[in-house]
Amino acid sequence: MWRSAIAATVVAGMVMACNGEKKTPAADTAAAVAPAAPKAAQTDFTTGGPYLFVSNEDGNDVTVISTKTDSVVATLEPGQRPRGVRISPDGKWLIVAVSGSPKAGPGVDEKTLPPADRTKDGIALIDLATGQKVANLPGGIDPEAFAISSDGKTIYVSNEDGGSLTVIDVDSRKIIGNVPIGSEPEGVQIHPDNKVLYATNEGSGTVSVLDLKTKKIVATFATGKRPRGIAFTPDGKKAYITNEVGGTVTVVDAKKHKVLKNLTIPGEGAKPMGTAMAPDGEHLYITTGRGGTAVVIDTKNDSVGTPFPVGKRPWGIAVSADGKWVYTANGPSNDISVIDASTNTVTKHIPGGKSPWGIAISK
Repeated sequence: MWRSAIAATVVAGMVMACNGEKKTPAADTAAAVAPAAPKAAQTDFTTGGPYLFVSNEDGNDVTVISTKTDSVVATLEPGQRPRGVRISPDGKWLIVAVSGSPKAGPGVDEKTLPPADRTKDGIALIDLATGQKVANLPGGIDPEAFAISSDGKTIYVSNEDGGSLTVIDVDSRKIIGNVPIGSEPEGVQIHPDNKVLYATNEGSGTVSVLDLKTKKIVATFATGKRPRGIAFTPDGKKAYITNEVGGTVTVVDAKKHKVLKNLTIPGEGAKPMGTAMAPDGEHLYITTGRGGTAVVIDTKNDSVGTPFPVGKRPWGIAVSADGKWVYTANGPSNDISVIDASTNTVTKHIPGGKSPWGIAISK
């Protein structure tokens, strides 16, 4: 079956891979208009990487970028409104959460929106050797983000409109459970010890802790307003939760599931969103959404660095396995920023699809 093909990768739908290529800063790093990316220019993504896979929420596709050339090489078609994206550790599969719910921001009156099409909900599985979608696993109501068990047997999906976590058995392709949690669940991340899972609840301002063996909620704790992303330190001692509306990052004792402190993220309009832990485990990168910046948190002492500009409303973020490069998905400008981690400066903007959301990187 697909057990070995879809084991968990890293944070909140953002993964890391090796990329030691030297990049030359672009003469003009202004955001570019998204081009019509080739749909069949390349079909095999199991070799020649690393590649960036960027889900485009409004474009209904995934942009594939070669990190060697910082150029778009293909576009994949997972389904409607793709958001959460991960790659199997063996590099064979791209996994994407797709949704039939209409896009809506905080405070939008749902009565004004078009009806949802639940036939579009699911977890798309794309064969990276061919670039073709081969399955659409059931993912509950409005799949947004997901995590995968270390043995590859189970997928845990956050259902934003459903207020729950859907549990999927990979071998049978069937839903085996539905766990009610808080309002508007978003980020999903499995603890490094593989015993519990954290899920953020935007509407409730909380994090639910799920025991992976019993499939029961064993703890719930409050965060800042509208929590989004989750990142664990590699040793599993701490977790970091980004709070979009609160403008903070909650630091958690991830063994006791207790809040340690809240860090204020500086910068005008900063709304913490995506998370990506550096390979050394000592630096956490976060995006600030409408703040247009990224920030580095030193996990040794929880100090917050100076925000640096990356693009318009960055959300998804990923770090290369060598820690030299950082990438952000910038929704309104339809591009991806390439950032030199040694200087925290953007060297290039790569035109992408429409409304880039999440990022995964292959090996």
